[in-house]
Amino acid sequence: MKKNLLILMMLVGALTAQAKDYTYLTFETTDEAKASVDVSSLPVTINLDSSTLTIGSQSFSLANLSKMYFSTSDETSATGISEVMKADLDEATEIYDLQGHKVSKNQMRRGVFVIKTKQGTFKLNVK
Repeated sequence: MKKNLLILMMLVGALTAQAKDYTYLTFETTDEAKASVDVSSLPVTINLDSSTLTIGSQSFSLANLSKMYFSTSDETSATGISEVMKADLDEATEIYDLQGHKVSKNQMRRGVFVIKTKQGTFKLNVK
């Protein structure tokens, strides 16, 4: 157990050194459930006892912890909402309203639209 604890602490230390470009530390359990912790809210210390790892408000059983890694987005977000840059909208190849009608950028008023770009397809909520 001490060997596993030492390896885990070394892993956390190594991952912390690489975290500057990532905003979330994501944990995956053996049942493939994921939990993400915002890196800016990480405490200075990580609590680790013989069977539990606690970081911020998240606690994980070491026996069920499959992996942990840094990511650029919250992988547990159920909404799929992300920030859209003006450049993404400028590169839109097609825009549709929720009824499936093709619209132009000038016709976009309040509502939700489906935007197709070279990078992919996403929904945009115009307020």
